[in-house]
Order: sequence, then structure tokens, then C-alpha cells
Amino acid sequence: MSNTEFDLVIIGSGPAGYVGAIRASQLGLKTAIVEKEKTLGGTCLNVGCIPSKAMLESSEHFLQANHSLSEHGVDLSGVKLNLKNLLARKDKIVGELTGGVDYLMKKNNVEKFSGWGQLVSANEVKVSGGDKETVLKAKNIMLATGSAPNTLPGLEYNGTTIISSTEALSLEKVPKKMLVIGAGAIGLEMGSVWMRLGSEVTVIEYADKICGPMDKGISKRLMQILKKQGMNFITGAKVTQADAKKSSVELTYEVMKTGETEKIKGDICLVAAGRVPYSDKLGLDELGIEKDKRGFVQVNEHFQTKFSNVYAVGDLIPGPMLAHKAEEEAVAVAEIVAGQSGHVNYFTVPSVIYTDPEVASVGYTEEELKAQNIPYKSGTFPFSANGRAKALGQTDGQVKILAHKETDQILGGHIIGPRASELLSEIIVCMEFGGSAEDLARSFHSHPTLSEVVREAALNVDKLARQM
Repeated sequence: MSNTEFDLVIIGSGPAGYVGAIRASQLGLKTAIVEKEKTLGGTCLNVGCIPSKAMLESSEHFLQANHSLSEHGVDLSGVKLNLKNLLARKDKIVGELTGGVDYLMKKNNVEKFSGWGQLVSANEVKVSGGDKETVLKAKNIMLATGSAPNTLPGLEYNGTTIISSTEALSLEKVPKKMLVIGAGAIGLEMGSVWMRLGSEVTVIEYADKICGPMDKGISKRLMQILKKQGMNFITGAKVTQADAKKSSVELTYEVMKTGETEKIKGDICLVAAGRVPYSDKLGLDELGIEKDKRGFVQVNEHFQTKFSNVYAVGDLIPGPMLAHKAEEEAVAVAEIVAGQSGHVNYFTVPSVIYTDPEVASVGYTEEELKAQNIPYKSGTFPFSANGRAKALGQTDGQVKILAHKETDQILGGHIIGPRASELLSEIIVCMEFGGSAEDLARSFHSHPTLSEVVREAALNVDKLARQM
């Protein structure tokens, strides 16, 4: 057992861990990062955000080659899926990025320790793994261990017919029928991948709408579009049982409105019912660090636990489980430790679902504004009236901008359409500076671009849209 002392020891190397480590090093802090897996990058880079987006892109190319390229004057015949190559490309991207994180740790003089990180005290982290055990002495500790797929009673993962998002990234063949439990980002994205590759996909959702807390109008429109693409939906249903066989699974679900019981069969079932914080076996209970019933670590507004020098960030604490949210919290902690004023503006945390079309959202929804009696005005504009969208052949969707009725300050932005994830950024920047719908509407936007739809929606907040 050896002893090494650091200004900051970070447990977990996902977006929070590695970004926080880089910022801490930039601020002159002697920093160490502890990771239990073979590669750095956490869920996001290894089995989450990055591989899923690679597969979404590849599956979209396959779909276009089979169905829509002919509209562009490209006639193809005999198009076949090479799933092995598709997965190999995904793995190559993951390898390049996780290797890049490893390089960044070395470049920024962050010392890496491989093994299981556990708190021994408020100033000690034990790293267990391999043939030796190391105790790192730390002036400050950041817990950034992320989250794991949620499990449902009676739907325990078996890795073959009942799977999590991790296994859904590496299926050896396209299932004829895929059942997906959960109509959030993970369920809709992975469902879209395998539907495009040839699977008959049915999504079962407990709520009466898809996309969780996103704008109701936007989620309704997305559901209509995905249905048109071939995705099936069963909403307002609670899965109560799974009968898993060697190569099939049968789900029993209750229709919430009627209480009736129904059954549905598939080759495979993806359980995408959210994620839970990875807070077990960290030594939290032994030190009396509080967690809530779901396992979220309790922190104050400065991300501190009961120990002022032990911080927790990302999926480990309450709030949206998003990589970019985790990154900003980790940066804030590094700055706090360095004596600066770290801060996160949760009002402008964006949410994105990378279906086709994409859905992106920031700030309040109309439903939230109405519930809080905040006076507002709304402006919308469709992609179908945009020249660039027509040229791309991607005209489904719209942009909606919500602004305060009296001050015109932007309170929310909601987009369903091509590259919505990218288009949302200018609304976020405008909100960060307290900008108004008029500020956005009076700003130049290149022509022809998809971003003009954002401008027209801003103009339409005061019913001044010019292109309809």
C-alpha cells in the first residue's frame, strides 16, 4: 500500500471526470483520475452517446441508399447491410475518442490510476485492482462515477433477449421484432437504429406521451413522424412481466386507462427505462454521505457533500442525466477548488433526442409556463417553408420560441427538424446573455440555411415572419 498526495482526486473518467481533470490541471491543481474500466471516457464515450450516434448516422445512410437517394438522381440496386462493418466503424470511432482522452490526461499531467475507487476518509481514496492496492491522499475529492441502466421488476437483463442499451450497441444480427420499453432518448434512438436496419420496432411507454418532459406539441409531432417511418407505439402501458425464452421474449403489460392486460412477442426486448446513479461501493455509507431513495448523492449549491472537500457531480446528483450538464458541473467544482466562483446555469441546459428528425429543447415548455402563470408569447415556423430544408429533402418539423410577454426575454426554445441539436445553440447563447426574441430576429442569418427557420420563429413571436 503506497501513499500519493494530490490537490484533487477524481473518481470516474466520463465527461465529468476527464473534463474536470483537464480544467483542474489548467488551474494548477495536482490532479489524479481513477477509472475502473480498461478505457477512459465513461458510459458516454464507450457505450452511450458516441457509439449510438455513430450507429444512427450509419443506419441513416443505409436507409437513404435503400429509399431516398433515387429522389436525388442516384439510382442504386442490390444494396445490402454489412452489419459487421457498421459495428466496426462504431468501435473505431469509440477507440479513437477514448484514446484521445487518454492522451489529454497525459498532456495535462493528470495522473491516471486503474482500479476501483473508494472513499476511505474525506481525504483518502483507495484504489483496488490487479495485484496491488493504492491509497491516494487528497485535499479534495470529486465523485463523478456516472450512472447505469435502470432495471425493472421482472425484467432483469439476461444479455440476450432482455438487454440494456449497452448490448443494443453490439447485436450480431438484426432482430425481426424488437420491443423497446421506454420512449425517452435511449429507447427512441436505439429503436430508430434497428428499425432503419430492418427490424419491426414497437415502443412501450408508461406515460401517455413520448419524449418525457419535452414540449407536448413537439413530442406529438415526433410520434406522428416516427409512426410514418414504421415505428409502432403503445403508450399509457405498464409492463408487468417478461417470459424470456432462448431466442424470444413475451411481455405482459397493463393498459393504464382500462386496467386490461395484453401480451406482445418479440425476438428481443430493449429495456430503456432510464438510468440510476452509480453510487454503490464508493464508501459513501461508511462515511455518512447522504443519498436519496434513488441513490442520488445529496449536495449543496456548491456540489459539496457533508464534507466540504468532497464533491459530487453529473449523473451522481439530482438533475438531468446529460453529459454536457456533467461537464459543466465538473468544471465548476475544479474552479471552486482553485478558489474561483464556479457556476452552472441550469436554465440553459439543453436536451436532445437524435432521431430523424432530431428534437432539441432548452428552457421552459409552454406547459411549464402555464403552470407557473408566467405571461408569454410564442412564435413558430416550419421547415417546410425553408429553401435549404427543401434542397436537403428534410422538411418535417418546426422551431418554436417562447418569450416573456412583457420583456420579450427568451424563456424557451424547442426544435423538431433537421440538425435541431446544432440549431438550438444560438437560442442557448442568446438566453445566456438574457437576450430577447427581437435580438435573435434582428441578427443576420446566412441564406439559404436551416438557421433561418430559427430567425423566422423569433420574428413570429411578434407575428412578423416574412417567408410564409
